Amino acid sequence: MISISEAQLAAWISPIFWPFVRTLAVFTSAPVFSSRAFPVRARIGLAFLVALASQASLPDGPIIGFNDPRALGVLMQQIGVGLALGFAVQLVFAAVELAGEVVGFQMGLNFASFFDPSMNTQSSALAQFFGQMTSLLFVVMNGHLMVLMAVNKSFVAFPIDQNFLQALATMKLFKLGTDLFASGLWIAMPMIGMLMFANLAMGIISRVAPQMNIFAIGFPITLAVGLIGVAYTLPMLDQPFISLMGRVIDLFGGT
Repeated sequence: MISISEAQLAAWISPIFWPFVRTLAVFTSAPVFSSRAFPVRARIGLAFLVALASQASLPDGPIIGFNDPRALGVLMQQIGVGLALGFAVQLVFAAVELAGEVVGFQMGLNFASFFDPSMNTQSSALAQFFGQMTSLLFVVMNGHLMVLMAVNKSFVAFPIDQNFLQALATMKLFKLGTDLFASGLWIAMPMIGMLMFANLAMGIISRVAPQMNIFAIGFPITLAVGLIGVAYTLPMLDQPFISLMGRVIDLFGGT
């Protein structure tokens, strides 16, 4: 009769289970993967498939059974690191949406706001447009593969059975937040410059020809200039997006 001990079960299950938990946490918080259009069963199955396929490239980790006193701490660490990685990718999307919010405010489109079910907040039409473009770039430019690469590298930078607070201190997500805030303003800067020039020109026209109703023509001109700026700068959105995604991979890759 074949007998299987608990130590053998732990040796078989542990190398797959802990990467599976971390990958599932990433899929729960990262954009596109956490979309409501992505079924939960498919998300769980894909996380298990990724954990199984990445076994050859993962470093050797400790064997931790479910009855081990360290199991709860390791579980919290995997969930925490996975959620932090997904949150970092979410910040990349938030930087581009911030650029859309700033440009929409300058164009006067902030009154056209919609409810965003993913964030449970109100966002302007231009911010949602930039968010949709970022989602398309994420898929077209293999952003999903970059996320999976970051998950693989995270097991080297943040190995299993590491203290989660120590891992959180090593990540330094606050530095990533400051970089992404600056990047959002940098993305919006060309369009802000165009709109400021248009407002300056309309201010000079209102002083030269006071009889002209500047309020009647100001909004259409500002809207037209803003749309032209978006049309010219949107094809160049791929460079800052790739740069920010590379920053996330370096953050969780330990480089």
